[in-house]
Amino acid sequence: MCGIAGILNCRESDPGALVTEMIGAIRYRGPDNAGVWRDPPAGLALGHARLSVLDLSPEGRQPMVSASGRYVITYNGEVYNFAELRRELEAAGDRFRGHSDTEVMLAAIERWGLEQAVKKFVGMFAFGLWDRQARILYLVRDRLGIKPLYYGWAGGAFLFASELKAIRCATEFDATIDRGAVSLFMRFAYVPAPYSIYRDIYKLTPGCVLGVSHDQTPLPRSFSPSPDDQATSWKPRRYWSAREAAESGIRAPFSGSEADAIEQLDGLLRHAVKLRMVADVPLGAFLSGGIDSSLVVGLMQAQSHNPIRTFTIGFHESGYDEAAHARKVAAHLATDHTELYVTSEQAMAVIPGLPSMYDEPFGDSSQIPTYLVSELARRHVTVALSGDGGDELFAGYNRYFWGRQLWRRLSFVPISVRAMLASGLQSVSPGMWEKLYANFSAVLPPVQHPGDKVYKLASLLALESPDSMYFSMVSLWRNPAEVVAGTTEPKTVLTDRPVWATLPDFTLRMMYLDLMTYLPDDILTKIDRASMAVSLEARVPLLDHRVVEFAWSLPLSMKIRTEGKGKWALRQVLDRYVPKTLIERPKMGFGIPLDSWLRGPLRGWAEDLLAEERLDREGYFHSAPIRAKWAEHLSGQRNWQYLLWNVLMFQAWLSAHDRSPAAAVPHH
Repeated sequence: MCGIAGILNCRESDPGALVTEMIGAIRYRGPDNAGVWRDPPAGLALGHARLSVLDLSPEGRQPMVSASGRYVITYNGEVYNFAELRRELEAAGDRFRGHSDTEVMLAAIERWGLEQAVKKFVGMFAFGLWDRQARILYLVRDRLGIKPLYYGWAGGAFLFASELKAIRCATEFDATIDRGAVSLFMRFAYVPAPYSIYRDIYKLTPGCVLGVSHDQTPLPRSFSPSPDDQATSWKPRRYWSAREAAESGIRAPFSGSEADAIEQLDGLLRHAVKLRMVADVPLGAFLSGGIDSSLVVGLMQAQSHNPIRTFTIGFHESGYDEAAHARKVAAHLATDHTELYVTSEQAMAVIPGLPSMYDEPFGDSSQIPTYLVSELARRHVTVALSGDGGDELFAGYNRYFWGRQLWRRLSFVPISVRAMLASGLQSVSPGMWEKLYANFSAVLPPVQHPGDKVYKLASLLALESPDSMYFSMVSLWRNPAEVVAGTTEPKTVLTDRPVWATLPDFTLRMMYLDLMTYLPDDILTKIDRASMAVSLEARVPLLDHRVVEFAWSLPLSMKIRTEGKGKWALRQVLDRYVPKTLIERPKMGFGIPLDSWLRGPLRGWAEDLLAEERLDREGYFHSAPIRAKWAEHLSGQRNWQYLLWNVLMFQAWLSAHDRSPAAAVPHH
């Protein structure tokens, strides 16, 4: 795992000097070695910071030049099937000097061409490839968006890097904040691809290739970075499409029996895990005790002669601790298990580093425990496998259940009646709903913040379609224009219906949209930045694209068998490795007690960032709605933890990246 950076059409006499600085800014992604390759006539330099995982010898160093000298690559990630590809290339006459996947990738590109080679790659990757013959720089990102890749223009130069902090090194970099991206962040708690927080800097869309010629001029503001926008001839192009994977699975569903499906899924997952266990450095896994991580660890241990290293963190606060569950799974599988109970003080100590770690505003508060478990694992291993992806592929999120149930029951009720019902529910204060629920708590299931749940339900009742219900469920600030000053919300995958897959079922559409947006822009961003901050490589076997394609071929009945309970097929595979009694329990998020922290130990820090005078002076937000929610949260009337955390993460990021004295980082 590594950090990459590069520049094309640089007007400086030595483009390598800038790229050396860019790589230095992200050196923690690759602390073992660094290198820069130059092509001065093109104003080009490619940089690489290496975390040595495969072929630890100098033969694995990058940037690497192909055998013929035509191609030069700087690459972040792993191509797990490189040994298989190497055998195929050797049979065709290629010879290799080292044992790295990078050398195999270059040979594959030379023999088959870039796009055909990339289609053969199984793995996670983001790379820059300079074609010295055609004088074109190609950027490529893996199918699911596991590894990050930013690009854009600074003056007349084209830049790319693994993280924004590298691009900010450019002398002519324009740090103008894109207010449209701010509005998207306030809605989703992340800035969705292809946008970044900065104007004219973009994220390469997953599954895409982008080519830039040495004489390419900066594109106009009307440029669209979306591969699905046909309005411009210069844009990324897809080599793999989640839409095609979903639609193909629906058109040609799995035709065997349920037993056949489970057997095939087991085989695919075993192979995906086995490929990701190849490393020349110590390897382990994150273990929460939930379905996905337990399955990954079970498959690892079944294919290892030695105990697998597993890692989990626990919290002392009730309702937030999964360490005891993980401990039982680890004991059953006989792993070499390490757990660490984290105090609130230790968790909150991570917060000052978040703006630098995530590099643009990022509001998923599970970023804190994700960093802590990565830090724990890195003390013992260099590579850790993770269970991410199971929820999106096999219907694990709660919204997949109660969203479909709610719409099924409401769709026959006239919208005017639903609007009246919503108004009635909201006429009772959340505090009163809390008291009413408490009176009947003996006969009702335990629910955190029932008053807030009632208000959230009421907000969904009057919506006109299931898709608008989904959009509301994934939105935090549901009307960002009310809180973000001077903004127009840009088009995204979620608002661009023509790019959606044609899927007949509401739940399938939710899963597809999560796969396109929430998975790469939240879940995978979270784990990449948290793990790379401590120089740990995180691998996600459930997101092997062959598993993804197979999952889409399975009928929904093999994912949701009973209402309120997803991942049926995954559970059947897991049963072969871990007893049901260790797994069957309500889904628990990887959360922290943020609501109480904001009313207690974080109150002073938050008050500083949310001060009315400060918000008005900086000019990004209308202070009134934020101050109103802050007051309601402090009083205990409402739990606005997630909406407020969004604002706080933007404010903290702005303080860390705005060099003006007025936005200096406050002391706490």
